[in-house]
Amino acid sequence: MSLNNSSNIFLDSVPSNTNRFQVNVINENHESCAAANDNTDPPHYEETSFGDEAQKRLRISFRPGNQECYDNFLQSGETAKTDASFHAYDSHTNTYYLQTFGHNTMDAVPKIEYYRNTGSISGPKANRPSLLEIHEQLAKNVAVAPNAADRVANGDGIPGDEQAENKEDDQAGVVKFGWVKGVLVRCMLNIWGVMLFIRLSWIVGEAGIGLGVLIILLSTMVTSITGLSTSAIATNGFVRGGGAYYLISRSLGPEFGGSIGLIFAFANAVAVAMYVVGFAETVVDLLKESDSMMVDPTNDIRIIGSITVVILLGISVAGMEWEAKAQVILLIILLIAIANFFIGTVIPSNNEKKSRGFFNYQASIFAENFGPRFTKGEGFFSVFAIFFPAATGILAGANISGDLEDPQDAIPRGTMLAIFITTVAYLGVAICVGACVVRDATGNVNDTIISGMNCNGSAACGLGYDFSRCRHEPCQYGLMNNFQVMSMVSGFGPLITAGIFSATLSSALASLVSAPKVFQALCKDNIYKALQFFAKGYGKNNEPLRGYILTFLIAMAFILIAELNTIAPIISNFFLASYALINFSCFHASYAKSPGWRPAYGIYNMWVSLFGAVLCCAVMFVINWWAAVITYVIEFFLYIYVTYKKPEVNWGSSTQALSYVSALDNALELTTVEDHVKNFRPQCIVLTGGPMTRPALLDITHAFTKNSGLCICCEVFVGPRKLCVKEMNSGMGKKQAWLIKNKIKAFYAAVAADCFRDGVRSLLQASGLGRMKPNTLVIGYKKNWRKAPLTEIENYVGIIHDAFDFEIGVAIVRISQGFDISQVLQVQEELERLEQERLALEATIKDNECEEGSGGIRALFKKASKLNITKTTPKNDGSINTIQSMHVGEFNQKLVEASTQFKKKQEKGTIDVWWLFDDGGLTLLIPYILTLRKKWKDCKLRIYVGGKINRIEEEKIAMASLLSKFRIKFADIHIIGDINIKPSKESWKVFEEMIEPYRLHESCKDLTTAEKLKRETPWKITDAELEAVKEKSYRQVRLNELLQEHSRAANLIVLSLPVARKGSISDLLYMAWLEILTKNLPPVLLVRGNHKNVLTFYS
Repeated sequence: MSLNNSSNIFLDSVPSNTNRFQVNVINENHESCAAANDNTDPPHYEETSFGDEAQKRLRISFRPGNQECYDNFLQSGETAKTDASFHAYDSHTNTYYLQTFGHNTMDAVPKIEYYRNTGSISGPKANRPSLLEIHEQLAKNVAVAPNAADRVANGDGIPGDEQAENKEDDQAGVVKFGWVKGVLVRCMLNIWGVMLFIRLSWIVGEAGIGLGVLIILLSTMVTSITGLSTSAIATNGFVRGGGAYYLISRSLGPEFGGSIGLIFAFANAVAVAMYVVGFAETVVDLLKESDSMMVDPTNDIRIIGSITVVILLGISVAGMEWEAKAQVILLIILLIAIANFFIGTVIPSNNEKKSRGFFNYQASIFAENFGPRFTKGEGFFSVFAIFFPAATGILAGANISGDLEDPQDAIPRGTMLAIFITTVAYLGVAICVGACVVRDATGNVNDTIISGMNCNGSAACGLGYDFSRCRHEPCQYGLMNNFQVMSMVSGFGPLITAGIFSATLSSALASLVSAPKVFQALCKDNIYKALQFFAKGYGKNNEPLRGYILTFLIAMAFILIAELNTIAPIISNFFLASYALINFSCFHASYAKSPGWRPAYGIYNMWVSLFGAVLCCAVMFVINWWAAVITYVIEFFLYIYVTYKKPEVNWGSSTQALSYVSALDNALELTTVEDHVKNFRPQCIVLTGGPMTRPALLDITHAFTKNSGLCICCEVFVGPRKLCVKEMNSGMGKKQAWLIKNKIKAFYAAVAADCFRDGVRSLLQASGLGRMKPNTLVIGYKKNWRKAPLTEIENYVGIIHDAFDFEIGVAIVRISQGFDISQVLQVQEELERLEQERLALEATIKDNECEEGSGGIRALFKKASKLNITKTTPKNDGSINTIQSMHVGEFNQKLVEASTQFKKKQEKGTIDVWWLFDDGGLTLLIPYILTLRKKWKDCKLRIYVGGKINRIEEEKIAMASLLSKFRIKFADIHIIGDINIKPSKESWKVFEEMIEPYRLHESCKDLTTAEKLKRETPWKITDAELEAVKEKSYRQVRLNELLQEHSRAANLIVLSLPVARKGSISDLLYMAWLEILTKNLPPVLLVRGNHKNVLTFYS
């Protein structure tokens, strides 16, 4: 429903109910409907009331005479048109205003449509006005699209009318269930399964009344804790189809959800077999009594079971509505059967029943049956394993969560009430049957007490019957021997048989519905791509017919086992694994302390949930340790598989929340510990711009920060702040996603600034968190410095000065081809776009080949226009001209290859470290870290240091000793004794020619002219400056000669970065130093630490 601010409207909340949040929409139009109806009431203003009622739904009522106004307000579900008294568009900007609380504003009042997910089945999603639309100046910055009034009035982002109507039509025939029919009935039927009628008496006989009650209570404790956890998770947001899988996956993430989803769906499929086998056993017993066996008991169970599961499949495929009707009928039969049993316990027993061990309520029988009497091979936990599947039906309602009207209300209420009712029934039956029936009976009415016989405390003997021969030979009756005890005890035996049929068939039917529903939800999430085939649904209720067939095949396979006691422990382990994860999900979500964890169902405790998870795991191993091991191996394998595949989903799991909390706690804990040199690691800010535009720079940095240090890819947006911020915000997610996709362990950060240097300065000061702050700035060498504007050079050198001011080390990387491949990327994007448009056009033409006449041509142009196959207007004429002039085969291949050179495994060679100045050891540490990487492990370190010619050997020994103390392996050490000699005339001439365009030559001019030139061009290199640092200039040129001589064949050169003293070295002279120093060499990494120790030889 969409509300428009049309005239003549007054809406009011229901005055009689003050327990709701009420907002009255007020119209300020003077020509209101109230006036038209002679309503003299004074104007009403906004009224609000607050209450604690749980369900706060909007109600609309009308003041006298306003019903007609409301009818005019909503015409056929559409917003009414505004009249001339209220203009939908501002007279200056054509910007649409909504009228909120009686004032012209674009601000929207809170409503549920803004909080729905895209594609929500509960209603359309609307987009509230963005902060930009509200914050920016309307006259200049808010562009209004065509039909903006209708768009805003109806909620931006709401699907079109046609689409909305189609959704309503689709929902019209969908069957939804309330908490009774959808959850309570299903859970009770599934819990009251085969165990109630044909195994509970045997369990009491084996374990006794005391331990039997304990088994029931232990099972109930497991299921009750799980029910509480399920209720908490189910009420923490909207629940869709998928039951346990949906709850676990949305809480713990796809890794846990995907692994347990398969196991849980499989467990439900096997449970179908278990219940059907129970039904078949009862039928076979009836056939035995009437001597109508078909083959033999085992094969008869298989035959009857197969026929039964086919019939159940037919009911399920017919649709949920038919299945629900069948469940209600089966519950009525089941309740009558249970009541029939309790009535039968008080009907006086006859001789035939007494001979079979039934004596009505007797204290002696109760006392005799209170303690356990396990037969050979049985024990407490083996009996518990047989009974526990009777409690596994608690998720029958949750498993069809997608078919419930209100899962958040239905699942907690129906599940917990079903657990309570069924537990009371189990306890009542166990105690009653234990107080009425002896463990062993012969069934012979003549086995009465002979006078003078010693009873030895036997309850049956005290009641006049001698069943002592059952100690030496097997008997057919009694709790221990007869699975049909409840039929014998009941008032009317056939009703118990009907109850057995009802219980087993209803449980089988519930499991047959649950398994495909859970499996379909798992497949829809596309966690296992190979199973996508089973995601398809059919009909109004999206029935998983393919899942039904798969469940049928699994059930048939296990029916062939035909042994209930063999199937039950397997089911126990699978369901216990599911319950353990549900409990752990509740604990984990609570422990993560995410603000999004706000379950409406508050009767839970995180530690109780954890205890329930541990209890489930312990019970699994006690019941059947090898089955538990197999279950967890399968779950672990599936977990690893899903983790490896990394499905592209984000459900806001508690794992994410806990990761955040752990990261925050660890970051805070780091701040309490002083930095130590042994724990130093390079933590780098890399000025890559967009990370994809300078991949080589990022790769070399990532090589020595991966898994050891912080790496932040930084970009500075320079220009008008508004445009920069918009561009920056729109690209943040895309660029971080690029890093993740390319498996680069780095962060992306960006700032908008008036100039490049200011942006970098902000990054240097504000990046990082606590101790995880950058200590090294990595930048690419400015290759085009001689052609660049002076401001760019000043900014480039300035950021180096700023880094040193902030005591941050600097690393400058130079490769022959440069780093920036943005032009290549632009060409590739353009070609990809053109290729996509070509394919789209071909598809459109193909679709219209069958159409004839002008209609087909019109359709073609219509579809082509929708595809927007037009020439894109370029933002920059120069760049687009470059694109249009370039051919695919004319890409700068050398640039592309250079951009990937650090991704490849480096050939066997050397990393030459020219450690000329002691900067604390960073110049040595970085290349050492590189040699630890797989791609650089074949490169050996060669160390070059300066020294005196007459002390080369001594200094070589001293350096080797220092490196050995640092525990840094090296291939060779070279002492360079001739660094400070003058370079060759040819090399010096190259340097002079390089700086010639930037020299002032003030010594050749008169003093006045020289002073004037200094004022006009302060950036130029003066003769005085050049003379003052002539020795340093000689050193840079000479070093290049030495590098050419010794390291021309190295894979990488790591070299001490010369420092330009502020105020003494001009920017252009410093750039000339860097240029001549690294000219015509392999990749060079210039490094200068912050002159604090990063290496130590102390332990």
